[in-house]
Amino acid sequence: MNLSQLLFSLQKKRIDAIEESYKNAEELQLRQLLHLIHFSQSTEWGKQHSYEQIKSYESFAAQVPLQGYDEIKPYVERMLEGENDLLWPGHTTWFAKSSGTTNDKSKFIPVSSEALNDCHYRGAKDTLAFYGHNHPESRLFEGKSLVLGGSHKISSQINHTFVGDLSAILIHNNPAYTDLIRTPHRDVILMDEWEAKLDKIVEVTFQQDVRSLSGVPSWMLVLIKRVLEKTGKQYLTEVWPNLEVFFHGGVSFAPYREQYNALIPSSHMSYQEIYNASEGFFALQNDPTDNAMLLMLDYGVFYEFIPFSELENENPTAVPLWGVETGKNYAVIISTNSGLWRYKLGDTVTFTSTNPYKIKISGRTKHHINVFGEELMIDNAEKGLMRACAATGAVVKEYTAAPVFMSAANKGKHQWLIEFEKAPISAEEFAGILDKALQELNSDYEAKRYKNMTLDPLEVDVARKNLFHDWLKQKGKLGGQHKVPRLSNSREYIDELLAMNVR
Repeated sequence: MNLSQLLFSLQKKRIDAIEESYKNAEELQLRQLLHLIHFSQSTEWGKQHSYEQIKSYESFAAQVPLQGYDEIKPYVERMLEGENDLLWPGHTTWFAKSSGTTNDKSKFIPVSSEALNDCHYRGAKDTLAFYGHNHPESRLFEGKSLVLGGSHKISSQINHTFVGDLSAILIHNNPAYTDLIRTPHRDVILMDEWEAKLDKIVEVTFQQDVRSLSGVPSWMLVLIKRVLEKTGKQYLTEVWPNLEVFFHGGVSFAPYREQYNALIPSSHMSYQEIYNASEGFFALQNDPTDNAMLLMLDYGVFYEFIPFSELENENPTAVPLWGVETGKNYAVIISTNSGLWRYKLGDTVTFTSTNPYKIKISGRTKHHINVFGEELMIDNAEKGLMRACAATGAVVKEYTAAPVFMSAANKGKHQWLIEFEKAPISAEEFAGILDKALQELNSDYEAKRYKNMTLDPLEVDVARKNLFHDWLKQKGKLGGQHKVPRLSNSREYIDELLAMNVR
């Protein structure tokens, strides 16, 4: 038995425990909620919302309103000043700096010691446990694990509080033995200047025995291409012949899958998706044959969900886990062991199964197009692009889409700005296939497109090389944490990009 098999075998009991927990999933979630409430009764938030009286989910939902970041921001600012027992018992040392989009506004998400150990680190361990369970032949721990994290170092605040990217916080608090298998060294991972960091990572790692990759697909692809440029190789398997898995999250992998398959042409390469954020670790892909992710129920997180159709309502109705249905879009609401209470996460998901509870991320609550009642989600967009690429041989690198609003002379339509890795022969043909695919995937879009009565056919504009990279750089948003906004109800992003789209 090699080292990897030995370490993976130690996790078998955990796999069994997870599978057993799904026999009583609803009971487990309710226990999580009541524990969080009991533990927080003496906090300022708990006293304000009479936590000592809450004995059921129904009373919790009645006494605690839904929250966004603006609602908790006054508490967070006081916590950053060193005040204790506000949202969560005791002193919160760590705060994850998060923008989530290309907004200039930063959010500071509290990360308690309980969240670090019982949520984030447990999620990482369970990800490895399932990988080893599904790949008993793995020799993962006999080489290096390349981690591509964020770009904000830890900065000290007053009264023993610290701010940084979640990845920086996790690396800072990791036990020292993880440095034996992780590459590059934490000093390189936490470099501030993103492009200099990429160059340094290439320099440090291209001659190492890298066995796994972890990061956001779009930015990892940038790193891979720099490694190939440095080494003069065509395939990554020529540089790292023992590479066996990419643990990815942050954005959909679908638009990048073909590029990864082309650069890593190995039947032994695996891809495992995780769903983690500054606010917590929520789900992981436990079955390599199923693209849906298992919702993790014992990480100190209680879940609620708002049907997407109610998002614009003044008082939307949230349902607990046991009230969801498969095939519907929901906005995710969380209560966590960092003191986020009925917090609107900003993501939307669909359930593919309720036994066990498995999800796919369908988009962001703010990143969709619904100007004309079409309810176009990122999941629709990704699938439509895949069909158009398959039909034309194109490969999409980055994209964004926005509405063209109705005028006295013209109907509305959608405008797509796409940077291609491999452009189609005809952008018009690509647009036609994409438009047809979206109608097949989304009945609301199909209804608005019926006989061009509400919406004209979408248009595709081809972006110049590196347009999206240059736009992010101009905004100071280069790095693994930052993502291109895919869909928007406004033209803010696309108009800025079009103004820079000069060849």
